[in-house]
Amino acid sequence: MSFKPLRIRKAAVLGAGVMGAQIAAHLTNADVETVLFDLPAKEGDKSGIAQKAIANLAKLSPTPLADKSRQAAIVPANYDEHLDLLRGCDLVIEAIAERMDWKLDLYKKIAPYLPENAVVASNTSGLSINALAEALPESLRPRFTGVHFFNPPRYMHLVELIPNRSTDSEILAGLEAFLTTTVGKGVVYAKDTPNFIGNRIGVFSILATMHHTQQFGLGFDAVDALTGPAIGRPKSATYRTADVVGLDTMAHVIKTMADTLPEDPWHRYFQAPAWLSALIQKGALGQKTGAGVFRKVGKDIVVLDLARQDYRAADQAASEEVAGILAIKDPSEKFAKLRASADPQAQFLWAVFRDLFHYTAFHLADIADTARDVDFAIRWGYGWQLGPFETWQAAGWQQVAHWIAEDIAAGKAMSNAPLPAWVLDGRKGVHGKDGSFSASQNKALPRSSHPVYQRQHFPDPILGEQFEQGTTVFENDGLRLWHLGDDVGIVSFKTKMNTVNDFVLDGLQQAVDEAERRFKGLVLWQSKEPFSAGADLKGAMGLLKEGKLAAFDAMIANFQATSMRLKYSLVPVVAAIRGMAFGGGCEFQMHCARTVAALESYIGLVEAGVGLLPAGGGLKEIAVRCARQNPADPFNAIKGMFETVAMGKVSGSALEAKEMGLLRANDTVVFNTHEVLWVAKREAAALADTGYRPPMPARQVPVCGDVGTASLKMMLVNMLEGRFISPHDFEIGARIADTLCGGVVERGSLVDEQWLLDLERKHFVELAQMPKTQERIVHTLTTGKPLRN
Repeated sequence: MSFKPLRIRKAAVLGAGVMGAQIAAHLTNADVETVLFDLPAKEGDKSGIAQKAIANLAKLSPTPLADKSRQAAIVPANYDEHLDLLRGCDLVIEAIAERMDWKLDLYKKIAPYLPENAVVASNTSGLSINALAEALPESLRPRFTGVHFFNPPRYMHLVELIPNRSTDSEILAGLEAFLTTTVGKGVVYAKDTPNFIGNRIGVFSILATMHHTQQFGLGFDAVDALTGPAIGRPKSATYRTADVVGLDTMAHVIKTMADTLPEDPWHRYFQAPAWLSALIQKGALGQKTGAGVFRKVGKDIVVLDLARQDYRAADQAASEEVAGILAIKDPSEKFAKLRASADPQAQFLWAVFRDLFHYTAFHLADIADTARDVDFAIRWGYGWQLGPFETWQAAGWQQVAHWIAEDIAAGKAMSNAPLPAWVLDGRKGVHGKDGSFSASQNKALPRSSHPVYQRQHFPDPILGEQFEQGTTVFENDGLRLWHLGDDVGIVSFKTKMNTVNDFVLDGLQQAVDEAERRFKGLVLWQSKEPFSAGADLKGAMGLLKEGKLAAFDAMIANFQATSMRLKYSLVPVVAAIRGMAFGGGCEFQMHCARTVAALESYIGLVEAGVGLLPAGGGLKEIAVRCARQNPADPFNAIKGMFETVAMGKVSGSALEAKEMGLLRANDTVVFNTHEVLWVAKREAAALADTGYRPPMPARQVPVCGDVGTASLKMMLVNMLEGRFISPHDFEIGARIADTLCGGVVERGSLVDEQWLLDLERKHFVELAQMPKTQERIVHTLTTGKPLRN
């Protein structure tokens, strides 16, 4: 398949509501110049509504902005004064309220200002794209499509593309590439049916859950305990999700289904339960009003109890029997036990799954091209680990299909609509080696052949999909060195959370040796997030407890030697990061020739939280970089980095990591997490092709000396006196300051890298022997949370 790239320099977002403002923020994250429009304000500056929405972005959590400075780049506008600005836009996304009449009026107003090459899209969550297209001049319809982002748009991977009858396929292909690479999304094509795929299936699942909650007499908190991580779904489960989305929004989406799907065999369930309407009437709309199904009272969470007509402590959980069933690894055994159990919670779960499977299979032909599109829409838009078809197939397709058919015949299912014939044709499922089943075409269809997906060596797999795992060069208990048939080696860790232990350290040094012999470059990439949670604290504590100080010191020295081997490798080493890169993981990427980081990378030197300081060369590298920035006086640069390290700050994105100095200005940020490996390999090869040489050893690093340390300690004294930090925090901070400033030497003294490494290691080993540090380490290992002692 060939496609013409869609060049988008400038975009406009129409509608500065919650979604519009956040879409504008995410386009700005991606360096797309963006104008945010709204109605003219009745008083003051006419662009006041858009200005207020832009100002409000900084208050939202999670933050839509990948770094705060980007807020100023969004241009506020209004429809009275600024329609001319549309003439310079390549992409216009309409994101106003879900009212067909309002949208049609707006389209008529903007049509004369739209350039003939502009792509126009609606972010509607369920209105007909073909009906909207009719409001545009005929010449614009080939460039018009639905482009439905999920909330919050920066973090939810899904974007649904919904063409109208006349949409140009070349425009769609260009937009798909732009959304995938530039904006970092997973694109699913949906047919123009109400609520498209994600909300059609997702909202039905919520409605089925609400129906069965009542049917089986369960508490809202019990249902959330059953429908969250216990079945591979987000922590917010069902009713907390409704609170977060807004109960009024939930009711509106349900009403849209009722109004637009009169022929749906499940239509009688498309209504808000009485308790939901009652909460809305009271103004209890969920999180945004402070009360909904759940409410916070002081530090406690209370939940609405329908029998009492009041709130009570939210303490109901999965029953012992059901918790036991859900812990079963084999899905077919799990489903058989749920269906056979007399426990109301088990019957509830079986009923919710049965009706979801029934509904999804019944509607597959009308709403989506393939079963893969449905599963991805639900996984990427709702955060489920497996989509409905994957769940069903994993549990044993035919067995579950026959149970559903039995329940339909017995009148137990929510609808008596028959299962489609293909469900019971003896198949083992809908996903297989030939692709995923298309009910409308009655055959399996492979993945898209769009060239943008060649940038994903390992796309998000659908159930049963196997990707070529590459050729192994060597592996030990800590890592594997492998390649994909070309001249760039790849190193992947095998430890839990990709932590760093002796096997990883020795393996990395061996990997660099091998790379220098047989590859032009080397990439550090993990097949699963995180990049690395840092050093293996458990192993380190073991050495300390046994009093093996010499072995402990040698382990830290080996850590430093590994970082230095990465830095001075004769072939470029590129770190490919996504997710967390903490402690030693952050230090490794600091020593690589280049880092390629997914936008959603959370990077930090967090050792202070466990009573230690970075000693894998991280503080040494900061001192060297600060000295390079300003050799005459590195103190100002050191001061900013000192705060970052002493407070264990973690970046909220890769862009923020650049602002913090944990990534370099020339490091690359990639928006689609599945493209990180491809880009990193290209970077390594490009560096090699330009005649890469490692940096010259830093033998004369000007440091701030004891004067610098004293200045940093003054900051710590003030924080200690103000009780912002504990005496042990002071101890750690003072040692971080001493290392960054080069120890007890005169200001302006010249030291080498080994001097700084020795300082790091000395302080690390001394801190590690202190009881308060050991308390912190043990607390973190047992609870996963930091201890401030």
